[in-house]
Amino acid sequence: MFVDTAPVTGRGQRGAQDEGLFPTVLFDESHSEAWTIRPEVAAKMNPSHPDDSGYVKAAAALRAHGHTVVANVDTSLDQEALDRVDVLVLAHPSESDWERTTGSGSPVLTETELDAIEQFVRRGGGLVVLGESEQGKYGNNLNELLLRFGILIENRNTLDVSHNFRDVAAWVLAEPVPEHDAEDLLAGVGQACFYRAGALRVQPESAGRPVLRTHASADPAGAPLAAVARVDQGRVIAFADSDLFGDDSIGDFDHERLWSNVVTWAAGGAHTEPEQDTGESIVTEPAWNTLKDAVSRLRGLQSGDGSIENASDEAAELVRVISEQILVLAPRFPYDKDYLEAVVADFGKWADNGFGVPDFLDSLVLFRPETQRIDGREHLVVFPMYTQNGNPDRNVEAVVLRTFWPDWLAELESARYDNPMFVPITFVDFTEGYDTNSAVLFPETVAVREVPKFTWGGIFCDREAARFRAVGSAAAQTLRLALPPDAARLLADQRLAQNTYVLWDLIHDRTHSHGDLPFDPFMIKQRMPYWMYAIEELRCDLNAFREAIELERSGNPYGKLVQYAILFDRLFRFPITGDRVKNYDGLGGQLLFAYLRKAGVLAWTDNTLRVDWTALPSGVLGLCEEVEQLYSDGIDRSRMAHWMAAHELMSGYVAAHPASVWAKGIEALPTDGPPRKMVDEVLPDEFPLNTFYEALRKKLKTVVASTAGITA
Repeated sequence: MFVDTAPVTGRGQRGAQDEGLFPTVLFDESHSEAWTIRPEVAAKMNPSHPDDSGYVKAAAALRAHGHTVVANVDTSLDQEALDRVDVLVLAHPSESDWERTTGSGSPVLTETELDAIEQFVRRGGGLVVLGESEQGKYGNNLNELLLRFGILIENRNTLDVSHNFRDVAAWVLAEPVPEHDAEDLLAGVGQACFYRAGALRVQPESAGRPVLRTHASADPAGAPLAAVARVDQGRVIAFADSDLFGDDSIGDFDHERLWSNVVTWAAGGAHTEPEQDTGESIVTEPAWNTLKDAVSRLRGLQSGDGSIENASDEAAELVRVISEQILVLAPRFPYDKDYLEAVVADFGKWADNGFGVPDFLDSLVLFRPETQRIDGREHLVVFPMYTQNGNPDRNVEAVVLRTFWPDWLAELESARYDNPMFVPITFVDFTEGYDTNSAVLFPETVAVREVPKFTWGGIFCDREAARFRAVGSAAAQTLRLALPPDAARLLADQRLAQNTYVLWDLIHDRTHSHGDLPFDPFMIKQRMPYWMYAIEELRCDLNAFREAIELERSGNPYGKLVQYAILFDRLFRFPITGDRVKNYDGLGGQLLFAYLRKAGVLAWTDNTLRVDWTALPSGVLGLCEEVEQLYSDGIDRSRMAHWMAAHELMSGYVAAHPASVWAKGIEALPTDGPPRKMVDEVLPDEFPLNTFYEALRKKLKTVVASTAGITA
């Protein structure tokens, strides 16, 4: 029987995950283990000091990262049982002569269980084994299991009179074993202590390798204290001590971070696929294919402003077909009835007026997806429009999309991040204008006679997640960046990245209208130097990062992942995507990179990018404070003075172009005329890429280009 030990008050956080996105961890308690994740059992095992028998806090730490943690009370560890989980934890089984135990079963794994566990690992499962000093006396057969993976727990005590905790020689401080790997199990781990430790031995010619060892001053010197092995599709990690993650020790040093790292690493990458089309979408119907084909042919007749010169019978026939197919499909969308009827009417008026510049205002104001934020709800969108970062012309586009609005996201938006205009969406199918880098659907892109009040904005979170994963993974490999296990899992998993991205964008989007704002937050409608756009977009991301830290502290499993997403997209994808003409998103990434490098958080040496994961949050928050101060002071400045102050902040970290007029100071700028004269002096690439980004851009050029039109 598996027992879920999550407290009732903690189940709310489970709403922040989808089934299968986070690992299920099985903590075996059926072989007389000396540790339990059940608080009531820990109290029975050790009434005077239950923390000395509990892994209750360790289980809670995993749940805060989204993991499901269950205890195995009396079930044999056979294939049927192990197929239900991702990671198996064996925590110091022992005969009762030596330890207070769960008292359930023998500490000896049967031959059937040993075989089942080995096959579980080889098929992709994770195994975490926690041994002890004087391993041989406890009566278990953990070594019989571990030797199958090239690791052995030695029967000895480890002492260190120099590198220890609180002058206790048996409380040995560990030393990391330097070795580059794609995943860094010690990310954010500065120190760890092994109490009553034994030592490990890694068998020659095996797949095992040590990750932590004793110092040269220890007895034995340089002995492995923690070792890992990749075996076929699975992963194994063993420790020579079990106390370091117990309830009375997990708060010491960086033990909690180490524990979360190793269990997440053992689980490997989930590699879940995006949800597949169930066959209920309109894209399976002939009318959609006819509509899509007619739109594609009509696009070829349009000019940049959407009009059709010398309109022919062909244009009229194509509009007739488009309108007819919309009406055929309309019954599938009863909630969009008024809008779809208005679209057909707008097509009719466009044709009747000789196919001049199109005007679809009447139908646009009736399309209100923000009032229908229902997960999985499908919409048919047909408008003459340009696509941001895609097609600059107002061609007719046809898009089938689904709203992405899971319960956990709806609850967060309602309780914490009020953003009624925010509409996350995913692609089902689309015409040529979206076979590009465009990942948004904004009403302001539609051809209309006058600008209405905008009430919604859509982001295709599936495309943004896929682009983030492609470029982020390639950048990490190119830069030899060792990733924390949870970051590696994020880059490996489309569904996990999509959920992460949509939460990031929810927080980012609302930040445009929150805080000290010295100007219209929707300043894209204003004429000003493009670094102002860069700082505004970066400000929203820095605030989203800060909020993600709070989410992490509150136990939301996406909090840490949002931090990674912001960091990797800002540092890797944004600066090298698009051209260099007033690339404000790219410039924001350049500023973040330069700030973190000067703060010592990033280092680029030996062609390897290194990140101080422990210092990263404070580093990002430091830049956030500088930007917030700029905004606060800007309230008391003139517009031009604010622009100048922003240029000074930017150029303090990112070198301005050698020919920059702005970099020469106020004396060189035309301050005696309207502000547009100062804007005219801005160079198309006022802040060029540094040598690091120039090289990265060349190496990842093909990867970035391949993300155009990507959806998963």
